Amino acid sequence: MRIAFYAPLKAPDHPVPSGDRTVGRLIFACLRRGGHDPFIVSRLRSRAAQASDQREIRRRAEAEAERLIAGWGRDWQADLWLTYHLYYKAPDWVGMRVCRALGLPYVVVEPSIAPKRADGPFAPGHRASLQALHRAAAVICMTRHDMACVAAALPEDRAPLWLPPFIDADAWPQPEAGRARSDIGERFGTDPSRPWLLAVGMLRHGDKLASYRALAAALHRLGRDDWQLLIAGDGPARPGVEALFSPFAGRVFFAGQADRDLLSSLYAASDLFVWPAVNEAYGMVFLEAQLHALPVVGAQTRGVPDVVRHGETGLLAEAGNDAAFAAAIAALLDDVSRRCRMGAAGRRFVLEDRGMDKAATRLGAMLNDG
Repeated sequence: MRIAFYAPLKAPDHPVPSGDRTVGRLIFACLRRGGHDPFIVSRLRSRAAQASDQREIRRRAEAEAERLIAGWGRDWQADLWLTYHLYYKAPDWVGMRVCRALGLPYVVVEPSIAPKRADGPFAPGHRASLQALHRAAAVICMTRHDMACVAAALPEDRAPLWLPPFIDADAWPQPEAGRARSDIGERFGTDPSRPWLLAVGMLRHGDKLASYRALAAALHRLGRDDWQLLIAGDGPARPGVEALFSPFAGRVFFAGQADRDLLSSLYAASDLFVWPAVNEAYGMVFLEAQLHALPVVGAQTRGVPDVVRHGETGLLAEAGNDAAFAAAIAALLDDVSRRCRMGAAGRRFVLEDRGMDKAATRLGAMLNDG
């Protein structure tokens, strides 16, 4: 099928990296892997930073929809429209209007519904998101956490489908661990005789900064100094993150914004991945770490249990419990053989159940059934 792909929050080819862009690109690639022909039909961003922005954004979206409707058959054609990731701040004002006018099947992947937004300043965006779900031929969620609210918003005779989060293993270099550890040690001055913890996340204000704050609090509770922490990421909150970890001088190293080659080396070289994932949908970084046979410590929040098998590929602490997070880190720091078993199990889990081919088969069946 030729598939018109639209991401209201951020197009897959947007220049600014983010988790949302990463997953959007994966969905796009997954469609191609399944033999479809996806194309970006619009790059209009519908995110309203302030509630007062909604009216103007909707006006521009409706104009974009009319442009697309007028160009049908001349500038573009498709068998199906797929909207990736809509929510009350970034609803799909475009796709519904185009599909209604042209009679195109409309599919929504990874919607987020927040019932508490039914009233208040963002109510228009919330209503538009609900309308999209009711208009859609298929609604596909990527976390079981989101499915409850989405299911409640759908008619009784319809249910959301679940597409488990996945990764493109072939896109990662996955260097040999020993060589990667040597290279990273030389580059950043880390001590290869001590365990290396790794955290990967943009240094942004909001939930990312909250995640780093929770990680720093857990390391304070750890009460030991036989570890080093590598942080991959950069952004406007870097001074704040550096201040959080300043008490651990000489044990925390900032790798900056890392491309895929460097990230792959960091994953392969490290001993334990640690990330509290505050308010994240699930955290693609957990799948990336496990692909590289790196055991993980995370939190039992939102969709993280969908990407980490607690007790098998890593440990998940109670969300917001710094002491529990520290205890999970300590348990794996003290047990090398357990870390090795979890790392091997994590890699099997990703390759066997969360690879691109498996995802393409799952998504293709959902599109055909929808």
